[in-house]
Amino acid sequence: MHTFTQKPDIVASGFAFAENPRWHDGRLWFVDIHGGHVYAMDGAGTLETVVTPPDSPSGIGFMPDGSLLVVAVHDMKILRWKDGQLTEHADLSHMAKAGLNDMLVDPQGRAYAVQHGFDWRGGEAPVAAPLLCAEPDGSVHQAAGGMESGNGMVLTPDGRTFIIAESGACRLSAFDRDEQGRLSNRRVFAQLPDGYYPDGICLDDTGAVWVSCCWGPGVIRVEDGGTITHLVPSEEGRNPFACVFGGPDRKTLYICTAEQEEPTTALAKMASRIEAIDVGFAGAGLP
Repeated sequence: MHTFTQKPDIVASGFAFAENPRWHDGRLWFVDIHGGHVYAMDGAGTLETVVTPPDSPSGIGFMPDGSLLVVAVHDMKILRWKDGQLTEHADLSHMAKAGLNDMLVDPQGRAYAVQHGFDWRGGEAPVAAPLLCAEPDGSVHQAAGGMESGNGMVLTPDGRTFIIAESGACRLSAFDRDEQGRLSNRRVFAQLPDGYYPDGICLDDTGAVWVSCCWGPGVIRVEDGGTITHLVPSEEGRNPFACVFGGPDRKTLYICTAEQEEPTTALAKMASRIEAIDVGFAGAGLP
């Protein structure tokens, strides 16, 4: 395994909990879940506050018309930001429990959203929960069952393979995906070592997945079958929660890092930041 000795550059800082980065239209988009904002940052580091939803934002993605979809964590809805207006796109509150989290929006505007499934802060035992899906018209259904703390997701460039991180199982699972977005043929893409809890993920142009191991050694590159080839180590006391390839040639790996995940502590410290490093690969697919 190749371990990078060069430390990533710090390109933005001062957030409570930066998460769920996406590269879109020449800018890095991400949320500050506990800070309550959705941001976009250009290559020069200029930061724009795009929208401040009334509920904590999490997963984001883009509709075919360029409008922004944003997960409302506690309301368990997907909101749509278009022409300066924030409206309800889909209500998943009758299907989810204890909050929504990350989301992947495909090129047709179909939004796959993961749910927590249990209240870990309230001491509930972990349970598997379905992956949810909102169609472009806002109708909702279950896309797959039995996610063990489903988290980050990627879609291959041809749209035919869907990969999801299952944090609670230290596992990446893959599905075949048809033209209507339906998932089938679930299988293990990579079983990670104990303690390598996968959070946000992204895909490179060789088909390998870069995984933010939020309480593990750092960001790893893992191939189909489970071979770990590269590691961007975590700084002591800091953890990676999400990553995405961006930049003009999609050769920059952006990493969202934080010292704390809990809302109160994270807001008090405002120590979350965006880091960037050239890892010698280019991004592919979504996000």
